[in-house]
Amino acid sequence: MSDITHYVRVVDGQVTDCWDTPPAEGVGNNGWMNAVEVKPEIVASRQAYTAHTFDVTQDPVQIVYGVIDITVGDRKSAMKSNAKAMFQQMVNRSVMNTDSFDVAAVQTAQTALNAKLLAIESCDTHDQLDALTN
Repeated sequence: MSDITHYVRVVDGQVTDCWDTPPAEGVGNNGWMNAVEVKPEIVASRQAYTAHTFDVTQDPVQIVYGVIDITVGDRKSAMKSNAKAMFQQMVNRSVMNTDSFDVAAVQTAQTALNAKLLAIESCDTHDQLDALTN
């Protein structure tokens, strides 16, 4: 667990407000409590955090995150989208430079993109996808 990072107001056992700064002077206690985030370790590129819940039985209140596994299919989709976006940025920069637009460079980038998309699509495991990013 980390140091105090948030402040929550608890009313009737439920969190009604969550701030990352202390309540202003004069707000009074009115149910405000210290809170900490509890984030389990995750495996990069293979897991992600889910929405959080509040454990108001703890002092400080715990903001607890869950973990979800990222499927190979979802990761492949994200990697392909990222590769396409990077290619599009390259094309956009080339088009904006009207004085020296390089058709050959765009064609080379398109060929590289197609190869990368095929390589991503051929992967069946996270380890294979990891190998593409190393």
